[in-house]
Amino acid sequence: MAPVFRQFLPVLSLACVFMLFSDPAHALRCGSRLVKDGMHESRVIELCGQPVSRRHLGYVLRPYILKRPAGILGTHYTRHVYSGFHQELPVTELVFNFGPRKLMRILRFEGGQLTLIRTAGYGYHEKNR
Repeated sequence: MAPVFRQFLPVLSLACVFMLFSDPAHALRCGSRLVKDGMHESRVIELCGQPVSRRHLGYVLRPYILKRPAGILGTHYTRHVYSGFHQELPVTELVFNFGPRKLMRILRFEGGQLTLIRTAGYGYHEKNR
């Protein structure tokens, strides 16, 4: 091994370990709790509180995928099988305001499952009602 490579090997190894334990880029923190793709809408509201805005965007057509056991009894793996059918899923968009010093987040749900997390501009102080 080249001496230069040996010098950077510990640093490179440490960087790889940190990348393994970092949050995914498509995740959101609500306080100390993590919200990520695939979570149900009710669970996200439970973790983050009520959104400031909720819009129904329409419907999306997705293939209906069956999950079946993949192998011998005792294995926990599943295989996904396309059934030939489609399902119509409602699309909802929730906007969360975390205050004026943090970015607002727009969460898109298809069929109640979180599919997309985007950032909006900075939040704002909500007036007392």
